[in-house]
Amino acid sequence: MRTAFVPVRAGVRHGLIELRQLFFDSHHLVVTFISTGIFFAAMLFTRGLSVPGTGFSLGVAMLPGVLGMNIGVNGIATMAGTLAVDREDGTLLRARTVPGGVTGYLVSKVVALSCSLAVTAALTLAAGLVLFPELALHGWRTWLTLAAVLVLGLAATLPAGMAAGPVLPNSHSFGLVMFPLSALAAVSGIFYPITALPAWLRWVGEAFPLYWLGLGSRAALLPDRLAAAEVGGSWRYLTGVAVLVLWSVAGSLVAPALVRRMTMQESGSKLLSRRERAMQRVG
Repeated sequence: MRTAFVPVRAGVRHGLIELRQLFFDSHHLVVTFISTGIFFAAMLFTRGLSVPGTGFSLGVAMLPGVLGMNIGVNGIATMAGTLAVDREDGTLLRARTVPGGVTGYLVSKVVALSCSLAVTAALTLAAGLVLFPELALHGWRTWLTLAAVLVLGLAATLPAGMAAGPVLPNSHSFGLVMFPLSALAAVSGIFYPITALPAWLRWVGEAFPLYWLGLGSRAALLPDRLAAAEVGGSWRYLTGVAVLVLWSVAGSLVAPALVRRMTMQESGSKLLSRRERAMQRVG
């Protein structure tokens, strides 16, 4: 029984090492600060506009949506991109040669990415509370709701990223993930109330986790009267939990099988062939 937990313990340990390296990666830090700064600039620019039907600032109302979007988009896109890169450089092939190696690999990626997104969300929220005093803190309800959004959001999106990674033809196909996610963010009420969209677009947005992550964040940080701008005039807690749990269960059933199938299809000859093609492109 203890042997079964060895890959998990190794994965957690390696994930924490990756996390520490990530926070000393200047490229990662610069990209994070620039992207977050762009969102804050958009919030400040639209601060003088109001959410339709209310007198509340549209820019301030955008912050909770951005928090939810960061969890959803980065959870899917970063996990998918990592799998594609590690397949090409032979990391997954090496993991397959170690007993429990694939399990340990997946655990390490989940630990590193979850902790990274949690820290980024905390820093973004801290900056938002300083810049936007209009945000409403509801005591323990705020922190409980935000914790649930983070946990359920990661559980729903990380497996989706694991399932998308094996589908990518190569590590340069990142746009195949980002373009659909960007379009999905546009119809998920992140930047503007989803009630302003046609009904069929609302249904598309409500079918995916991004909308519910944004809605849950808004429920935690905005005044209760802002629920009037949402579908049905409420925060719809139970529906949000149900959708995110459904995505979590579906992803947990599908993603590991797809990753294992991808690793089983890898071989030394395929790795060598990819390296030769890469060298030809460079040459």
